[in-house]
Amino acid sequence: MLLYQMQKFDTIVDRTNTNAEKYTKRQELFGTEDLLPMWVADMDLPSPEFVVNALQKRLQHPIFGYEEMPNSAFEAQIEWIKSHYEVEIEREMMLYSPSVVTSINMAIEAFSLQGDEIIIQPPIYPPFYSSILFHKRKAVLNPLKIENGQYQMDFEDLKAKITDKTKMLLLCSPHNPVGRVWNQEELKELLAICQKHNIIIISDEIHSDITFMPHTPLYKLSDTIITLQGVGKSFNLSGLTISTIIIPDSQIQKHFLATYRRYHLGEGNILSHKAFEVAYNEGKEWVEELKHYIQANFGLLATLTKQYPQKIRFTPPQATYLAWIDFRQMGLDDKSLHQGLIDHGLGLSQGISFKKGGSGFMRMNCAVSHSVMQEAIKRLEAFLKAF
Repeated sequence: MLLYQMQKFDTIVDRTNTNAEKYTKRQELFGTEDLLPMWVADMDLPSPEFVVNALQKRLQHPIFGYEEMPNSAFEAQIEWIKSHYEVEIEREMMLYSPSVVTSINMAIEAFSLQGDEIIIQPPIYPPFYSSILFHKRKAVLNPLKIENGQYQMDFEDLKAKITDKTKMLLLCSPHNPVGRVWNQEELKELLAICQKHNIIIISDEIHSDITFMPHTPLYKLSDTIITLQGVGKSFNLSGLTISTIIIPDSQIQKHFLATYRRYHLGEGNILSHKAFEVAYNEGKEWVEELKHYIQANFGLLATLTKQYPQKIRFTPPQATYLAWIDFRQMGLDDKSLHQGLIDHGLGLSQGISFKKGGSGFMRMNCAVSHSVMQEAIKRLEAFLKAF
């Protein structure tokens, strides 16, 4: 089965005429369509065949009216969580949401007021920052620090920046873009600081299934947090817009529901329910094979960086299919770095879009076929040789 799926991942799927954002925005973002778009975090690898088959079967029924998200879908995720993270959650803790970013925005509205402070840990997924500003809250930056080549939380800086206006902390776990899997000791220290100051943590764990070392979901350590999870990243199903909000504490959930109900999200769409349930019920082996495949791509990038240590640095991530690449030694400003890569046929995410600590970095989406990754490595090497 492993070899079969690896061959499936080797298949190059043409997305150019499918309205895929990764491709339709090439001209807008890079000024050309003649490049490999390796920026936004969805895969160019086929979604699971068993999910596609389940959707095709559902499409044979001719009615697509309103539908509740079935308990069987939530139960599939409950079993997945029990199997993967050795923790049991209950159906009553769970709510549907179309996306993690939607959930973050609802939480900001529910647990803070205009002018309140919300902590983020840059370099960070850009919607963390923009969502805070959209709601007229103040973003307080608690930048990650690099020690011995690995990103760490700066707890002393965090404690120094907390005030009586600090109401929330948006956690990215595993972290996008740096690829850290926070260990239990780090998470416990973060929880202790936030609980001491009555700061609620919203934990974005959408990448938690694509990890290369054990991941601890935050609800395993505390009931007084909100965790956001789903199938979008794990199974390349982001276009089906479905995720879950997990809130163990009934009082916190009650407070959140006052805002949640105002959004009138409904229960999602029929096809997303089916995909969600089937992915969690049948996807364990598929995800394991995917992780092996992605690690091989990281290996190609790591080999290249060892050949040019004076220009580029890369530490294979502990999670995600996203490579956080350090170009700072090249001495280029961010605009020149971005344009230089475009000129060599690579469309990556600019590090500066991830705020403080991102200058001189680029994020590369490595969830592509091996042949595409090999071509990307050739283009990246040509870029390194040109400067």
